[in-house]
Amino acid sequence: MHQTFRLFLLVAALCWLFPMNAQAGEYPTKVGEKLGNGVANVVTGVAEIPKTMMITGHQQGAAYGMTAGFFTGLVHMIGRTLSGAVDIATFFVPTTPMVDPAYIWDDFDKETRYAAPRMRK
Repeated sequence: MHQTFRLFLLVAALCWLFPMNAQAGEYPTKVGEKLGNGVANVVTGVAEIPKTMMITGHQQGAAYGMTAGFFTGLVHMIGRTLSGAVDIATFFVPTTPMVDPAYIWDDFDKETRYAAPRMRK
């Protein structure tokens, strides 16, 4: 009975450790992606202004895109830049990006949206 209990504990410990070991191997990749995403968003945040002006201009007309699109783009620039700064400051916690699309060049015709970060899978 005592041997069976030891064997059970050994098997339970191995089952518990193997998934953690697999996830620990992915940790450097996940935090590296988050750091790279943060740096890219800080650097390219200013591109939100022309991007949003183009999107708004195509949807609402050129005059609206040049005025309201500019100010909306300014807000998106601040949002992308600040979310990138947060990603840089917290890169050691592997979460998903707060902005969608994650990189400004991923889908240049899609308006930027924001969401709460989640742990990366």
